[in-house]
Amino acid sequence: MDFIRLLLPKIETFHTLGYWIAFLAALLETTIGVGLLIPGSAIVLFMGALAAKGYLDLGDLIWFAAMGAIIGDNINYFIGKKYGSKILFKNFRFIKPNYYKKGEVFFKKHGSKSVFIGRFIPSIKEIIPLIAGIFRMKRTSFMIWNILGAIGWGLFWVLPGYFFAQSLDFVKIWLTRAGFFLAIFISLFIVLYILKIFLIKKGKFILTFLLSVGRSVKQAIIENPEIQKLVKQHKAFFDFLQKRLNRNSFYGLPLTLFSLALLYVLLLFGGIIEDIINSDIIVSADIRIANMIAIFRNPGLTKFFFWITFLGKWQVVMIFTVASILILWLWRKRFYIIPLLLCITGNFFFTYTGKFIFHRARPGVAIYPESSFSFPSGHASIAVALYGFFTYLLIKKLSQWKRKIDTFFIGIVLIMLIGFSRLYLGVHYVSDVWGGYLIGSIWLIIAIGFSEYLSSRNPKNEEIYKKTRKQIITSFIIVISLSIYIVFSINYQLPPLKQPEKISPITTADPKTIFNIDQLKYTETVLGDPQEPLSFIIAAKDDKHLIHLFENSGWILADNITLSTIMRLAYASFGKKSYPKAPMTPDFWNSNVHDFGFEKETDLNNVRTRHHSRFWKTDYITANGYRLYVGTASFDSSMKFGVVHHIDPDIDTEREFLFNDIKKTGMIADFQKHQFVSPKLGSNFSGDPFFTDGKLYLIFLK
Repeated sequence: MDFIRLLLPKIETFHTLGYWIAFLAALLETTIGVGLLIPGSAIVLFMGALAAKGYLDLGDLIWFAAMGAIIGDNINYFIGKKYGSKILFKNFRFIKPNYYKKGEVFFKKHGSKSVFIGRFIPSIKEIIPLIAGIFRMKRTSFMIWNILGAIGWGLFWVLPGYFFAQSLDFVKIWLTRAGFFLAIFISLFIVLYILKIFLIKKGKFILTFLLSVGRSVKQAIIENPEIQKLVKQHKAFFDFLQKRLNRNSFYGLPLTLFSLALLYVLLLFGGIIEDIINSDIIVSADIRIANMIAIFRNPGLTKFFFWITFLGKWQVVMIFTVASILILWLWRKRFYIIPLLLCITGNFFFTYTGKFIFHRARPGVAIYPESSFSFPSGHASIAVALYGFFTYLLIKKLSQWKRKIDTFFIGIVLIMLIGFSRLYLGVHYVSDVWGGYLIGSIWLIIAIGFSEYLSSRNPKNEEIYKKTRKQIITSFIIVISLSIYIVFSINYQLPPLKQPEKISPITTADPKTIFNIDQLKYTETVLGDPQEPLSFIIAAKDDKHLIHLFENSGWILADNITLSTIMRLAYASFGKKSYPKAPMTPDFWNSNVHDFGFEKETDLNNVRTRHHSRFWKTDYITANGYRLYVGTASFDSSMKFGVVHHIDPDIDTEREFLFNDIKKTGMIADFQKHQFVSPKLGSNFSGDPFFTDGKLYLIFLK
C-alpha cells in the first residue's frame, strides 16, 4: 500500500476533485460500451479508502457515486428507448449480441426489479438499463428501482473501501494477537458454513428419513399388544396425550413443542442465575476469559465490533422495528405485529429487571463506560429476540429449502456477532451474554408460538396493491432503514476509551504476606482450578530490570501469540527446527494472564523441548520500592497436537535449573528458600501431571 501513501498528499490538494472522479467513474461504468472498459467499481472502492483517511467525506462520496450511477443508467435507458431497435443487432466491437441476450433473459426473469438486482452483477449492470429502455419499461418504475439500486451500489463499493482502509496497513492485523484471534473466529464461521452446506444437500433427506423411522416406530408401538392393553386401561390419559401430539391443531403438537422448548430455556436461565449467585467458578471464569480476550484487541477489529454492537443499540432497534411494522402492514401480515412488539417489550422488561435485581458490575477491562449493570446483556437478548424473529419471518416466507437454511445461518451468525461484540469490547462477561441469549430465546419462543396461533386463525387476505408496487415500497423501506443505521453508526460519538485505572502499589515488609488466601499460591485454569504452585518471587526495580535478569541468565523473552508465530511454531515443531522465542499458551494467576514468558533452548536446538517460565507482575512493592513478580518454571519435554507442549512432571528440577542460571548473573542481592505449600501431586490445564516439594525461592535483585 506504499504507493497509496505517495498519492495521498497530491490527492489532498484536489479535495473537491475526488468527488467528481467518483461521480464520473460511476457514470462511465454504467454507460453502454464504456462501462465494459472502465473499472468504475474499483475506482469508487479506492475513493472509499481515501475517505477512511479523512481526505473525502464519506456521506458526500456516497452521494456523488450514487448520482453518477443514476445518471449513467438513465443515459442507457434513453439510448435503449430511442435507438434500441436500431442498435440491437449491430455487432459493435465491445458490445456483443450475447450481452443483449444475457440481459434480456435476466430482465424477463426478474421483471422491473431487475434494474435493482442487475446493478450488482458484472456485465449485467451495463446492459439492463438499455434493455429496460428497449422494452419500454415505465419511467416512474425504472426511476424508483434505479435510485434504490444506485444507492445500494454506492454503499456496496464505498463502505468496504472505507472499512478496509481504516488502517492502510490492515494486513498487519494478521501479524498481531488480533490476527490469531481473527483466524479462530473465521475458523468457527467455516465450520458453520460447512454445516450449512451439509444441511442444504442432505438436510431434507435426513429429515425425511428420521420422520419415516419415527412413523415406523410409532406404528410398531401402537400395534404392540401390551401397549394396546395399557391404552385400554388408561384411556383418558392416552386420549389427552393423543390430542397433545395432534399435528393438525395448534393446541396439539405445535403447542406441545413450544411449551417444552420454553420450559427447557427457562430451566437453563434458572441455572445460569443460580451459577452467578452461588458459583465462584462461573464468576472467576468470566473474569479470566475477559482478561484473555482483552489481550487480543486491535484498533481495526474494535471499530468493526463497534459497528456490529450498534445493531443492538435501542435507536437502531427502534428504526428496524418501525420498518418491519410498516412492511408487515403493507403485506397484510398484521397479525405478526403484536407478537413482534410482545417479543421486544417482554425482552426489554426481563433484561432491565435482571439488571436491577443483580446489580452486577461491568468488567474491569471494558474499553468504554456503560451506564447500566452487566447481567444480563441487553444487546445479546435483543439480538435473539429481534433478529431471531426477523429470521423466523423470512423462513416462513421462503419456499426453497436452500434459502431457508441460508437465512437460518445468516440469522445465527448475526446473533453470534452481536453477542461476541460485547465480549470483545469488554463490556460484558460470558455469562452476561449467555443470560441475554436465554432471555431473548424465551421471548422469541413466546412470540413465534403466538404468531403461529394467530396465523392458524387468520384467513388469507386479498392483496389490495399490485405485488410489484409492494416490492418497490418494501425495498425503499429497507434501504431507508439501513441508511439510517449507517448514518447513525458513522456519526455516533464513541465514548472515550476507558484507560486502565492506576492502582497504587502496596508496600509490604514480608513478600510472603501477599498470599492471604491459598488460591493465590497456585496458578489457575480458566475455570479457577489450581495448577502448579508458584516457585519464585522476584523483587526487581521494574519490568526492564526483570527482563535484563533473564537475558543475562541466557533466557529469552517469548513472542506474543499471533497467527504468524503460531504458524512458525507449528512449522518448527513438525520440522524439528529451532525457534528460541516460540510463544507460550496463556496461563492464569489471580485471574490474570501471565505478563512475561521466558524460555531457553536445550542442546538439541529443537522447539519440541525447551526450558520455560511464566511471570506475573503484582501490585506489591518492597520497602525500597522494588516491584514483586511471581512465577513458575517447567520443562517442555515434547509436543502434542503440533503446537502444544507436554511438560515434564518434575517441576522442582526446572525450578533449580532456573535459579542456578539466575544466580550465575551476579545480580542477586539476597535470596531465601521457603516451604511455600505442602508437597503436591497434580496436573495442569492440558492434563500433564506434575509433582513438587512445594518450596519457593524469594529473590531480591541488586
